[in-house]
Amino acid sequence: MTLKVLGAGLGRTGTMSLKLALEQLLGGRCYHMLELIEHLPEHVRYWQAAANGESIDWENIFGDYVAAVDEPVSLMWETLMDVYPDALVILSVRDPDSWWRSANETIMEVKRMTPGPDEPDRQIWYDMIMTLYKTQYPGGTDDDEAARQAFRDHVRRVKATVPRERLLVWEAREGWQPICRALELPVPATPFPHANTRDEFLARLAARRAERN
Repeated sequence: MTLKVLGAGLGRTGTMSLKLALEQLLGGRCYHMLELIEHLPEHVRYWQAAANGESIDWENIFGDYVAAVDEPVSLMWETLMDVYPDALVILSVRDPDSWWRSANETIMEVKRMTPGPDEPDRQIWYDMIMTLYKTQYPGGTDDDEAARQAFRDHVRRVKATVPRERLLVWEAREGWQPICRALELPVPATPFPHANTRDEFLARLAARRAERN
């Protein structure tokens, strides 16, 4: 099995909805941060090696998947688009201010929860993601404008690097049509999935914090 789609969009750009949509369209599994969490610590050692610039066999991660989106995939999109040269690259986007309001309250809050001494699996995940974030967010994630600028720079670099025939720039509100057109697949009769809303994420985050206290 080989990846047919790579997601270059950062977290909180509709990546969970995109995951569910691609699984429905392609009839296989789509890798996402949640998939990585399910495979701790097995997969993290590969991601950490890749984050350190080492060469790895990506099939150890993606061998059972038809697509891959969200972080850490979108933090290594440039490497992965060369590994999977036939994959469509989907850059999921949204307004930078809207993105930061959502990201700052959700995924960035998770990154601010440093692992405790009784969380060794989470520690190796945290170390890996922080290695990638140093490159993705050179100005850090505590400076609002620096983070928004990093988002804009990311979008600009993907657009400038990925060949036009391989790239789909997509917003979640556009739904099925652009994706199906790019993949030359029929549009499903079912509604486009909308998952992992801000409220859903915050509810999970609150439960996680309660577990740690």
